[in-house]
Parts: sequence; C-alpha cells; structure tokens
Amino acid sequence: MSKSPVRAQAKGAGRVVVRRDSAVGEQGSGGGEKVAKAVKRASVRKAATSAQASKQAAPEMPAQPAKPRQAAKPTQSVKPTKPRKPPKNESRTALVRRARRINRELAEVYPYAHPELDFENAFQLLVATVLSAQTTDLRVNQTTPALFAKYPTPEDLAAANPEEVEEILRPCGFFRAKTKSVIGLSKALVEEFGGEVPGRLEDLVKLPGVGRKTAFVVLGNAFGRPGITVDTHFQRLVRRWQWTEETEPDKIEAAVGSLFPKSEWTMLSHHVIFHGRRICHARKPACGACPIAPLCPAYGEGETDPEKAKKLLKYEKGGFPGQRLNPPQTYLDAGGRPAPPLGAG
Repeated sequence: MSKSPVRAQAKGAGRVVVRRDSAVGEQGSGGGEKVAKAVKRASVRKAATSAQASKQAAPEMPAQPAKPRQAAKPTQSVKPTKPRKPPKNESRTALVRRARRINRELAEVYPYAHPELDFENAFQLLVATVLSAQTTDLRVNQTTPALFAKYPTPEDLAAANPEEVEEILRPCGFFRAKTKSVIGLSKALVEEFGGEVPGRLEDLVKLPGVGRKTAFVVLGNAFGRPGITVDTHFQRLVRRWQWTEETEPDKIEAAVGSLFPKSEWTMLSHHVIFHGRRICHARKPACGACPIAPLCPAYGEGETDPEKAKKLLKYEKGGFPGQRLNPPQTYLDAGGRPAPPLGAG
C-alpha cells in the first residue's frame, strides 16, 4: 500500500510529521490566520472573475433615460357646498341679522348702485318710471331723449298731440296706455301742483299711472326721501332669501321695511335690484358666482358650477353695457359701460 500524501510515519521516530505542502494540515504559529486570509482572498478573486465573465457574456443594454416627472394634475374645481337653510323657526332677531348682513355684502359688491333710468330732474324721472312698466330701463332710456327733447316740461307734455307722443313711445310697448298716463299726469301737475312734481307720497299716488313703487323711486332719488322700490326683481329676491312670504307689493314693502332702518331703504332697493339684474336672475340664477351664496336659502336653484355661472353674469359683471346711456361717473369708474342709443348696432 502506498503512503498517504498527508501523513507519513518516520520509521523509528514514533511521531507524526506533518507535510508543509498541505494548507489544510498546516498547524504552525499563525497558521489559522493565514488560512483564513487565503480563503478570503480566493473568494474575492472568484467573485470578481465571475462578475467580469457575466458582464462580458451579457449584451450591453442601453442606458435607460430618467423618466420625466409627470406634471401635477390640475386641481379640479370644487363646487361650493350647499349652504344650510335657515331653520323654519328662525327667530325674528336672527332674520334681521341675516337680512342686514346680506345688504352689507351687496353694498360692498355694488358700491356704485344707482337708479338705472336716465333723468335730469324729478319730472323726467317720474315720466321715465311710468314708462318702465312692462319693459326694460334700457328701452326707456333709448326712448326718452326724443320725448324730452320735444316736451321738456309738464306744460309741454300736457298740451301734446297724443298721436305724436304715441309714435315716440312705440318702442316702449303699451304705447297707447303709456301715452295716456304721461299726458294725464302732466296735466295734473300743471293743474294741481303748479307744474311741479310733489314731494309727498300721498300726492304722487294720485297722479295717473303712478303707484307706490313709482312714487318711492321719485321720492328716494329725486327728493332724497327714503322709500322701498318693490319691482319684480325686488319681489323675487326677498322671497328667495326668505325675508318674507308675502306676495302683494304693499305687504312686501311693509315686511322688508321693518327689517331695516328707514335711512337704508333707498339704497337697499338699489342693491337688491342691481343683484337681481346681474346675478340672481329669474330663470337661471348664477349661484356659483354669487357673493352671498352662504347666506342664501335658495342656493342651488341655479347654476352652481363657478365657471358656468360666470357665463350667466350680465351688465358690468359680464362685460355687457348697462341700462343707462348716461350713467353716473362712479359706475363708469367701476368698469361699467353706457348703453347704446336707440337704433345703434
């Protein structure tokens, strides 16, 4: 039998000789550390060689470009939440506070609110207001320049030929009835008040074609005496806001008047009417563009989407001309545009 390569017995020596060519059997001083280092170096070389071979064997892949950062998605417009309706048992005090707050908000939105009929004196305002029934202030403003140019005083209009007046007033609609009213009130002014417009409610309502609404327009804007103008816009809005459930103009006037100091009545009328013509329309109110939406019990009756609601705005809010051919300077300063004269494109 051949000798083992690892161990060989020296004849007669009685001891084991360990061959130095066997790394595993090396037991000299520091041998264990050398073995560990050798094994570690071998492992590192093997791993490096394997990685290099894999790199050479694998086809080179083109570098992947960094993915562009996606643009942030535009924030979706959030529709305003539906305001809480006033409780059915809203107290009188709460109603007064809510109504007055709405008026304050409207005063900030329409600081230039004014009567939208062109006039230079109380007589012109009286006639224009009578003519505004069942038509727009714009149509009246386009018609009255010719009327007042031909009949500048009550005496002139009282003596006018009805057929000639009818022809001038034809664009206003109901021109025969309106002709009768303006000639009749002119005669009454001449015969009963010396050709002057009276400054008392009880006198004004006696004139042909003049009711409380017309009288308060004249008193508030020609004489500076407070009055509430209950026109169609005013009636619609105060009922939407639940200021009153009354349907008759006289009762609406009394109910709303009791919520405000008398000194605020005239400007309150302007604020409400301005808002009704520009934002809170009869058929499709622009709820999404309404500055008093949080205070309105009727929010949601109209368009609530802000962008769609903006398209419903009228007059200076929507970039359209206003009602007056000769509006106050404050209105023009606020961005309002005068209306075109009759017959203009």
